[in-house]
Amino acid sequence: MIDGMIDGMRQPNIVLINCDDLGYGDLGCYGSERNDTPTIDRLAAEGMRFTDFYMASPVCSPSRGAMLTGCYPPRIGFGSFDGLPVLFPGQRLGLDTDETTLASMLRDAGYATQHVGKWHCGDQPEFLPTRHGFDRSFGIPYSNDMGRQRMPAGMPNWPKKLAEMGIAIADEYPPLPLLLDDEVFEQQPDQTSLTARFAAESVRFIREHHDRPFFLYLAHIYVHLPIYVQQRFADASRNGAYGAAVASIDWTTDVILTELRRLGLDDDTIVIFTSDNGSRARDEGGSNEPLRGVKGETWDGGLRVPFIVRWPGRVPAGTVCSEVASAIDLLPTFAAVADADLPDRTIDGRDISPVLAGEEGDPDRVFAYYRGNALAAVRRGRWKLHVARGDETVEELYDMVGDVGETTDVAADEPAVVVALSAIADEIRDDLGDDRLGIDGPGRRAAGVVTDPSPLTTYDPDHPYYANEYDLIDRG
Repeated sequence: MIDGMIDGMRQPNIVLINCDDLGYGDLGCYGSERNDTPTIDRLAAEGMRFTDFYMASPVCSPSRGAMLTGCYPPRIGFGSFDGLPVLFPGQRLGLDTDETTLASMLRDAGYATQHVGKWHCGDQPEFLPTRHGFDRSFGIPYSNDMGRQRMPAGMPNWPKKLAEMGIAIADEYPPLPLLLDDEVFEQQPDQTSLTARFAAESVRFIREHHDRPFFLYLAHIYVHLPIYVQQRFADASRNGAYGAAVASIDWTTDVILTELRRLGLDDDTIVIFTSDNGSRARDEGGSNEPLRGVKGETWDGGLRVPFIVRWPGRVPAGTVCSEVASAIDLLPTFAAVADADLPDRTIDGRDISPVLAGEEGDPDRVFAYYRGNALAAVRRGRWKLHVARGDETVEELYDMVGDVGETTDVAADEPAVVVALSAIADEIRDDLGDDRLGIDGPGRRAAGVVTDPSPLTTYDPDHPYYANEYDLIDRG
């Protein structure tokens, strides 16, 4: 185990950078030839790059809730939200305040904590970052396409659908709120400017707390649609707006690393870079190559994401790790390196600090692929068994070492493996359930609920919005 207090050192600072919809093949160090990511590539060269790292969901709200709590989404009531895949403005649900998050755990261990960027774990006051262990917060409460935006004929009108379901928003999205702590700071902000503002807020926090352990959670809005970028990045991109957004992420990473270096905090700081789920589709500029599938699917392209860890002197530089690991492992791993107390309730992640130190992990590690509250696949070691695709029962086995693109079903050739993984799937269902099969797992906890939800903003035609209505027609 890596000990955060080795040789009398203080607890390490932790910077967690989480992107939105960034694909497995979108970074140079993961094989991209379309996007320029020199800073992130250098981060990988100075740290450890994982090849088999998974988010716990192929969509954002469940993915983020799982990462923050160390639990599969169904365990925390985040598999489904009144039948919806993610949380929407003014919805009654959110992350329950009884859950222990990365931030609340680290704050209890003496850390200063800051959230910057996208949240998407509930927009009601009871569910905002400051109610989940963050001392301060600056960002948007949900996806950047959930503001007032051009709605051309033929585009799915989610707000209208939600209103018909009784979810408390009007026939169009309310103005996109930019929050400072618990207050609406600005409405319909200039999305082109947000990433630079997030970088500035991150630097401010690091400077203010450089003399004590701190936890910074920077959750980018890129590369979620719609993509608004500064002109300087657009001019230099070889991959349109998508490539410009990736370059903006890379620039922000450089800003943070430069500040850590300037303050002499390099050796005292763990920097982690990852994404909340896979990219949407190649024709929008993104790539999950060489994986199969996209965001929203339980092929590996939906959940397997870049994951890079840099901690000079603790994590071996220039290493590539093929151990199966997941975002649900961050909470117990942070507890180990920060000498923090784990929550007094069931979590699903495990401490991977020995892996970060260069040791071998568990070759039989099990990972469950949930889509909503339905179990879709199980991986153990090199083998992945698909048990469902949508509402359909399937039985497909793939060798995730020899066939990373999941091209050849070998279930007929490996009947013993199928039997073993099917038994593991049943054990998982016995705990976390499977709505597709009508199994309500006893290990599930409820999401937080408010009785009288309302959107954080309402449209006022006399308000001086920066953008009365965003003009791009892209949707995330």
